[in-house]
This record gives sequence, C-alpha cells and structure tokens, in this order.
Amino acid sequence: MAEVLSIILGGGKGTRLFPLTQFRSKPAVPFGGKYRLVDIPISNCINANLRQIYVVTQFNSASLHLHIGQTYVFDSFTNGFVEILAAEQTFEHSGWYEGTADAVRKNFPHFRTQNPSYYMILSGDQLYRMDLQELMKSHIDSKAAITIACTGVSRENASGLGILKVDKKNQITEFLEKPGPTKDISDYKAPSELITEKNKDDCYLASMGIYVFNAKAMDDCLANELTDFGKEIIPAAISKLKVNAYLFNDYWEDIGTIKNFYDTNLELTTVKPSFDFYDEHRPIYTHMRNLPPSKMNFSNMNQSIAAEGCIITNANITNSIVGIRTIVETGSSLNGVVCMGADYYETEKQKNQNAEARIPNVGIGRGAIIKGAIIDKNVCVGEGCRIGVDDIKRIDGNYGHYYIVDGIIVIPKNTILYPGTVI
Repeated sequence: MAEVLSIILGGGKGTRLFPLTQFRSKPAVPFGGKYRLVDIPISNCINANLRQIYVVTQFNSASLHLHIGQTYVFDSFTNGFVEILAAEQTFEHSGWYEGTADAVRKNFPHFRTQNPSYYMILSGDQLYRMDLQELMKSHIDSKAAITIACTGVSRENASGLGILKVDKKNQITEFLEKPGPTKDISDYKAPSELITEKNKDDCYLASMGIYVFNAKAMDDCLANELTDFGKEIIPAAISKLKVNAYLFNDYWEDIGTIKNFYDTNLELTTVKPSFDFYDEHRPIYTHMRNLPPSKMNFSNMNQSIAAEGCIITNANITNSIVGIRTIVETGSSLNGVVCMGADYYETEKQKNQNAEARIPNVGIGRGAIIKGAIIDKNVCVGEGCRIGVDDIKRIDGNYGHYYIVDGIIVIPKNTILYPGTVI
C-alpha cells in the first residue's frame, strides 16, 4: 500500500452546499455533530493503511488547513502524511484549477516526488465506508489500467450521476455523464449476474467518483488539456485502455446538496442508521478536542445525538443533532434540527458584555422553538425565537440573516438572532 498515493478532491466553490460553504471549503463542512466531511475519505485511507494523502482544494481553505493540521499528525517512524495542496501560481501555470483532472495535472510535480505506482482519487463530499485494500486488490488482479468504484442506483437516481455500461467481465465499455430523467438508458442496465436480491431495484451502475489509476495510465490520460475526470478523461480512456468497474454494495451517499446534507445527518439519529459510526475496527477519525462529556439537566431527548461538551437544560430534543459545545437553555425545543455547535465556550466576561449590548449568548436561548433547520456554528439564538414553527410557505432564497434552500431553513455561521425573532 506504500506504492499508492491517495488524492482527495476538495471540490470547487461548493455552491450546492451554500451557505454552509460561505466561509469554508466543502470538505471542511461540519457533519454528524463532531466530524467534518473530509474525515470520511481520510479515515477510509487510514483504515486501509494508505498513509500518503493529499487533499486538493482552492476555495476557502483556511479552516480546512487548520483542521487537518491539528488532526492528522503521523509519528516520525512512518512515511505517512496528510497535506493540503491549494491552488498555487508557478512558472508553468498561474490560473485556478479548471476541473478535477486539471487539479491533478497541475500538482504532478508534488505527486511524482512520492514515486507512486498507483493513484487513488477520492471525493471529499461523500459518506461511505469502503475497504480500499479490497479495491486495490481488485484493480491489481484485473490487470486494468483504471478501476472505477461504482454502486447500484435506480433510474430516478441515475439522472444526475455518471452511468457505466459493463460487460460480464466487469470491463467498462461506455460511460454516460448525467443522462437526465427522460433519456432512454435501458441498454445501460447492469448485467443480471451483478444484480442481487439486496439491490434488485438498483439496475444501473453509477460512478462513485472513486478511481484507481496505474501511474503510467494517469500520465497518459492527463497528457492533454482535458479538465474533468467524469466528463472527459474517463470516456476518452475507455476507448483506449482497459477500464474496470468495482461494484460496491454497501451504503454510499453523495452529500453535496443542502437536502442530502440535512437528510443524511438526521438519518444518523435513527435506531439503526445506514451508516454506522460505532465501528471500533474501522473508526472515523477527527480532531481530538478533549472536551468534557455532555450534560443533560432535566431534559427529554428522543432519537437524537449530542456530541461532547454540550449542556442541555430542561429542553425537548427530537430527531436532531446537537453539535459540539452547544448550550441549550431551559424551555427550548428542537425537532428535526442539525445544530453544528460552537468553536468555543463564552467566558463570563463575554456573557456580561453580551448582556450589556443586548446580544444573546452563543447557543439556543430560553424558550426557543426550532423545527426543520440547519444551525451553523457559533449562532446566537435569542430567547423566545421561533424558527420554522409557524405555518409559513418555505420559498427558497436569501432572507438576510437566514436562507431557505430545498425548503430547509439554514442559519449561517456567526449569525445573531435577537430575542423574539420569528422565521
């Protein structure tokens, strides 16, 4: 596995996750109460003993730098590293990354110093747990130049994904990028031997955006000006090289939109979630904050998650995620809420200053009622606020101190909602 160089693509501006990406890159978006999206692919790599990892990004990368620098520090007895490669000006090029393939091409001088035999390309905004050693074994055994990880999807879900046509030997013969809802793609159905009872309704194979390239194949495929793997590089390679499919039958979810982000977070609170964070043998790593355990004072919590460092007093919390360091005051109610928490605890001096300026403290104030919303970090929700409770028509748009996206109310980072605010 030391011959494998892992490259995690941090994505572009993350417009589909705005306003959560207003002040941070997509891989740095908090997830599940205490994690960040980038922790998923990095943890998959570490669990497979892939310790040479680059994260390629260019937008709002400061918080991502900080998180990775504080979290992923390997000991001096290994050659492992997790490094960020932000877009940079050199004598060879001075522009931004123009796409996923362009980002890899422009960083070849950094990658080649590791002398890899294989490149593994991973996405920074997906939730899954994959045995990447098994993926590598499948790639090597097949003697393919490129292997694409794929998963079964229904016709409805196939509309916005890259769809693969494979033969009985798992070799990819055609690739169709985002066919849309009306195009006839019946000839792209997966071979019957790949369809099991578990995935009988998922008749199409969709690319997961996870690729393994032989080093020479990567060099050859990028010896041009093509900019995107899915739209250009992979379709061009299929006609020239042996490109195989690796079928992944476990849970996988693209969380690149606000709706998917919200739904996937809340799915974690179910009795038996599709994605299990409670796996001791293949853990998901994140920053060790050394926070105290969460404290519940006379509160009622139902099918919810509270990350460490929270203080919840006389509150009702249902089907919600309460992120790190969240202070929930008495009489508050959360239902269907993804609360990301806070980066710090306020001191008594800060609280006194807030009181003098009539600014609520960070957290959920007394008697606040919130339903169907995402509360980003460090938000001050004042006493008696009502968010998403009253019968209002949720029309997507920017409303100044909040947004509505896909019918979900999103309160951006560091927002102050004064007492009595109704949304």
